[in-house]
Amino acid sequence: MRVVCATHNSGKLREFAGALGEQGVTLVAQDSLGIGPACEDGLTFVENALLKARHAAAISGLPALADDSGLEVDALGGRPGIHSARFAGDGADDSRNREALLAALADTPEDRRQARFYCVLVFLRHAHDPRPLIAEGIWEGRILMSAQGDGGFGYDPLFYVPTHRCSAAVLDPEEKRRISHRGQALRALTRAFERHV
Repeated sequence: MRVVCATHNSGKLREFAGALGEQGVTLVAQDSLGIGPACEDGLTFVENALLKARHAAAISGLPALADDSGLEVDALGGRPGIHSARFAGDGADDSRNREALLAALADTPEDRRQARFYCVLVFLRHAHDPRPLIAEGIWEGRILMSAQGDGGFGYDPLFYVPTHRCSAAVLDPEEKRRISHRGQALRALTRAFERHV
């Protein structure tokens, strides 16, 4: 089954393709079909993932897979949340977003920096699918006082993983895929595929 993947992130595309290949799914990047990004004006991760999947499915005529994910920090009332990719403003890169997060938490002590990465994946059989498959993953941790490690991307250097006593940026990539929010969501989606597709 050919499925359009509503992402411009080649790393995510590879990760999704690897996990879903055993289900007989061949992922096609929306870029390769000339599909631009959807307007993400939802108020939740689920809404934004649905918007992206419906947009890609409607234009391509194919089933669609989309994700939306981000970082929720308790001391910031759940921010940056759905605005994680642009916490420092539109067009901000990972470095500027990390700087903005550290600035927002400047007066927050180490024991009050609980946070989690959240990921939701949505699969639509067609653009008007009334029963999308929805899977989620949550990865608990806390925000460090300063960056640690240079692996990963996004907020990984600031996200401390208590079970491994290091930041997500220090983890072996395979181990990160195994325990991360996205890895959890992919496994849940794979199980849903086995039951419903």
